[in-house]
Amino acid sequence: MSLSQITPTLFLSGADAPFNSALVSQKGITLIVNATVSHASPAYPGVECVRVPVSDLPSARLGDHFDRVAERIHLNRAGGTLVHCAAGMSRSPALVMAYLMRYRGVTLCQAHRWVQDRRPYVRLNAGFWEQLLQYEKRLYGKNSVRVASVEEAPPPPPPRVTRATRPMLPQTTWGTRGPRSALLTRSPLMSRAQLMTPENKSLRRTRSSSLQL
Repeated sequence: MSLSQITPTLFLSGADAPFNSALVSQKGITLIVNATVSHASPAYPGVECVRVPVSDLPSARLGDHFDRVAERIHLNRAGGTLVHCAAGMSRSPALVMAYLMRYRGVTLCQAHRWVQDRRPYVRLNAGFWEQLLQYEKRLYGKNSVRVASVEEAPPPPPPRVTRATRPMLPQTTWGTRGPRSALLTRSPLMSRAQLMTPENKSLRRTRSSSLQL
């Protein structure tokens, strides 16, 4: 994914950006923070590399590196800093948000909004969120956000019935010998015994008498 500029000297990316030597030179990068386990770090003259070998798993202890990485970013006065992981979506944004909280004096809510405004597709896993909440509480004594669990999430709304999804009843074509519709076949049929009620029998006798006259 592309390079995202968080501050004038702080950048966030996936694993592809550090290997773009022209981009590294153009942005004045002098420090690369590699938050991956398997991606190699390129060697450039005058560019230091800090390795954070953490997997993108909720159980991984990324929080153990928050202070060290934040301090190293803060002390890099010679040029710019590039923080990256595999996709620039979870580990590296979490490290950048920890730096913003410690050295830019913002809350976790503000740090997340700051990073997401510049890189909309950041998606931290639940474990990193929990570690950032603990870090914020350690820095400020309270939390500015709360991560809702799956059980607390509201149920999805029922599907909206549209013209395309509404079930269609079979149509009846009058005057043809085609199949009868489902609505018509649901009507009860009268038996011969029901037709021969006392009232109907009396009516038939009256009609018979009239005919004999």
